[in-house]
Amino acid sequence: MKKIGFLSFGHWSPSPQSETRSASDTLLQSIDLAVAAEEIGVDGAYFRVHHFARQLASPFPLLAAIGARTSRIEIGTGVIDMRYENPLYMAEDAGAADLIAGGRLQLGISRGSPEQVIDGWRHFGYEPAEGETDADMARRHAEVFLNVIEGNGFARPNPRPMFPNPPGLLRLEPHSEGLRNRIWWGAGTNATAEWAAKLGMNLQSSTLKTDESGKPFHIQQAEQIRAYRAAWKDAGHAHEPRVSVSRSIFAIVDERDRAYFGHGTKEQDTIGFIEENNRAVFGRSYAAEPDALIKQLAQDEAIAEADTLLLTVPNQLGVDYNAHVLESILKHVAPALGWR
Repeated sequence: MKKIGFLSFGHWSPSPQSETRSASDTLLQSIDLAVAAEEIGVDGAYFRVHHFARQLASPFPLLAAIGARTSRIEIGTGVIDMRYENPLYMAEDAGAADLIAGGRLQLGISRGSPEQVIDGWRHFGYEPAEGETDADMARRHAEVFLNVIEGNGFARPNPRPMFPNPPGLLRLEPHSEGLRNRIWWGAGTNATAEWAAKLGMNLQSSTLKTDESGKPFHIQQAEQIRAYRAAWKDAGHAHEPRVSVSRSIFAIVDERDRAYFGHGTKEQDTIGFIEENNRAVFGRSYAAEPDALIKQLAQDEAIAEADTLLLTVPNQLGVDYNAHVLESILKHVAPALGWR
């Protein structure tokens, strides 16, 4: 059994071929897709976060709105770039959104991906400390965030407050109990996956990772997951972790699917450089009729290792078509692979 969610990049474009031609279209359709996904039995609605781009950026208004419109589906991110975040303000936003959703947030955070602008986090007022890289700064922000959402008091109360205080040091409010165990780290290497395990974060592994061995992507990703689980065990955490992988998977069951995805997909891994001197391996996409798709997916070692599968959706094709894409996987593929 697996949890199956969708991951939306939240693109919009003024192109007449796009169903999302504005930020408003993308935000409102994201809410509608989460509602539709819950109705057909999808387990999670996850959203990418990018700055300075025609994509979803500030996630918490969207997550809160989805939380208010749904009752069961998990609501998450994949991922929030911690280089841009004030971890204390983020803790307040996350606590509020999680309370609105009734404790269903699953927040993916990370050091972020290549940006649309040069050092965009500087425009948000953040600078690495002396001797730090921007990745170090992201991890520092993440550790502060993890500490404050524990709910322990840390701030000295004013002796003459505007309103009466409870005794002792004060914590950030609103506090959402249990949110700390629902934070995920988006890891691009084995080492960062092991670091996440030591800090008690769940693991999100995407459709690319740093090429550390030259092996096929799904094998490298499976090895990363096993290294993460070993580090988790060594850390002695009291609860079991969760692991997600992301994939582009399309079951061709009608003429719409054939028109969009029936002309061949990226059926092999590719190699590229997401940053200078950072060679990455990008996983293949899957698009085939259900019987063929089932055979292909059964060979993916990383999917087998993970408990959660996030299906990337082409959000610019609209809510109805993306709901169809998700339902096709649930109906025609998942049962045969034991995911349902």
